[in-house]
Amino acid sequence: MNIIIAGAGKVGFNLAKTLCIGHNVTVIDQNSEALHRIQESLDIMPLLGDIEDSKTYESLVDIRINLFIAVTDIDNVNLISSVVAGTVLQIDKKFVRLQKQFFDCESIKTKLDIDKLVFPLLLASRAISSLIKYPKANNIKLFKYTQHKLISVMVSSRFIPHTFSDENFKIVGIERKKKFFIPQESEVEILPNDLVYLFGLEEKIREVCQTLELETNNEIQRCVVFGGGELGISIAKELIEVGRDVKLVEKNLQLCEKADELLQGRASIINSKYSAHELFEDEGLDGADIFIAATKDDEYNIIKSLEAKESGIKKVVAINNEMEYYNLMHSLGIIVVRGPKISAYNTIMEDISSTGVVVRKSFCGAKAVMYMRKVFANSKLISKKIKPLKQNSSTVFLMREEKLYSLDEKTLLMQDDLVIAFCVIKESERVQQWIYEL
Repeated sequence: MNIIIAGAGKVGFNLAKTLCIGHNVTVIDQNSEALHRIQESLDIMPLLGDIEDSKTYESLVDIRINLFIAVTDIDNVNLISSVVAGTVLQIDKKFVRLQKQFFDCESIKTKLDIDKLVFPLLLASRAISSLIKYPKANNIKLFKYTQHKLISVMVSSRFIPHTFSDENFKIVGIERKKKFFIPQESEVEILPNDLVYLFGLEEKIREVCQTLELETNNEIQRCVVFGGGELGISIAKELIEVGRDVKLVEKNLQLCEKADELLQGRASIINSKYSAHELFEDEGLDGADIFIAATKDDEYNIIKSLEAKESGIKKVVAINNEMEYYNLMHSLGIIVVRGPKISAYNTIMEDISSTGVVVRKSFCGAKAVMYMRKVFANSKLISKKIKPLKQNSSTVFLMREEKLYSLDEKTLLMQDDLVIAFCVIKESERVQQWIYEL
């Protein structure tokens, strides 16, 4: 594909790093230093210029652009650049990242001829909100073709090792001592401190989570958000919307005043001027059901999360802005939620990798991937017998009428069947090829 990435920041760099393998990628930015850094390490075409100026695209007018991605930090620039580029170039698809959520997104997409709007603040905030609905879970992923969910849970340190085998859900991944693997046996032994990935219907997974996670309350009502920036305010709004009591903590007095105005007095705003011990005790934060460290600094989020754990809060969440801190957060017993920039990158990559037929989602800090292919009414796969995928680091299932079956022998496909594969990232290319070529 011929791809243009408008914006050479962190998201633009990460997208270029992944997409330049197998695609022709052009990165456009006004910052010559940022472009030079990308060009030094990646095989891309740098283009210095204003993405809002039609003249910037003149050298590309004879090339059909398969994908245009606008990922600067300024909403207006992203929107205008997509319109300008669309008038000058032949573009098949346009993706635009926006900080602010609009009420009528579909209307804006239609009028500006944009295929996908990505709202990273909203993605991160809703990931936090979903944890309120699933108190025992670390992360929840939903899918458009099925009611089944992919839910991760951190096993308690006082859990007694136990073997699980249940037709109502499948254990599709375990992270143990920083190493991830996909169990190949029908019966799987779970150990204390494992991070377990369960795929199944919500009711059944909730039951097993009660067995695995012994620390967290069954209901989360009292929430503490540490960080009064845009993300902290967005998270607080989401929690308020689902009826939770929210305390937002911020050091900067001006940010406190802004948060109070934007949240319309519906949350308790605390200006933290003193030590962690006094803060948690004097403000009653130690009685919270969940603590969310939501600043832009991962190291600071880790410190505040550890202080929250020391104060006795059982469910502690840290926003992860840099992937290199992912394993450290897990090893410290902190629940990790993708920050806005990582959320934007993952959402865009999942959408690029997915088609109308195949859905792709990464999990466990991008250590693993899930592929899901549906057999539609007009599919050539109907009544086709497919061979199982023989791979030690993957597992494949057939879903029929919301029931899961291991795909370990030749199987005749029917309309509305789902073929679902879970694999480690190093095997993803082979598994992707297999599921696309069924």
